Amino acid sequence: MNRLIGISLVGISAACFGTFAILARYAYADGLDAPTILFLRFSLATLALIPLLAARREALPRGLSLARLVGMGAIGYVGQALAYLTALKYASSGLVALLLYLYPIFVALLSAIVLREKITRPTALALALALIGLALTVGPEGGQLPGILLAIAAAIIYSVYILVGNQVLKQVSPLMSSTIIFGSAAAVSGLLMLAGGPHWPAGGAGWAAIGAIVLIATVVAVVTFLAGLERIGPTNAALLSTLEPAVTVVLAALLLGESLKPLSLLGGGLILLAVVLLTRTELQRQG
Repeated sequence: MNRLIGISLVGISAACFGTFAILARYAYADGLDAPTILFLRFSLATLALIPLLAARREALPRGLSLARLVGMGAIGYVGQALAYLTALKYASSGLVALLLYLYPIFVALLSAIVLREKITRPTALALALALIGLALTVGPEGGQLPGILLAIAAAIIYSVYILVGNQVLKQVSPLMSSTIIFGSAAAVSGLLMLAGGPHWPAGGAGWAAIGAIVLIATVVAVVTFLAGLERIGPTNAALLSTLEPAVTVVLAALLLGESLKPLSLLGGGLILLAVVLLTRTELQRQG
């Protein structure tokens, strides 16, 4: 049951993360830039979690655990987000999304090397299906070298973030981890925002987009992901997270009027097939 809960939590997280690109598009349209979006996202998320943390009276972690969490936020989360957003200026969004989702491969390889986690045949098959599905779903076209390199960098940073998080969560709760990560990311993104000058929302639409980014695409997404990561491990969490781009494609069609091509539908089906295969594997391991 614990692993089934973990699968559900990571699935919810992927769906919530899938809203970020759509919400960020609304924020951009209302005058915000990337550093300002990140600062508002992480600072408001931190403020939202502090009362919950205080109510639970959890002690602040110390030593290496605290340092790792701060690094995850200040370096990992900010680095990955900025690399991803900047890559979109140089390459097509489809190509950037595909390259970002190379991170399950990096996670699996790093897990095998660092954590000595065995890659089973069902996991390898699910990974292959997910990557093929992603390639069909996002439909990459064109792209320039800076964007390609930045997207790959984002994937590498995120894979390290996942592995570090898997280790830290053995000592620190998901709520405490999220609060420290958000606070650290807010501090660094705030400095970046001040360096370039803040770009606040021009109206209510921008603030509404930021509110949704904070609640759905940040607080719920990260807390559920960390809680699920603790239960099913980094490789499986990374594989289940490939639901994210499928959610983004569907929301883009519904909210932005983007048409879904047959290849995109086929890719989404392969991603769901990969998730079903992984879920069955997890249930068999549980049994």
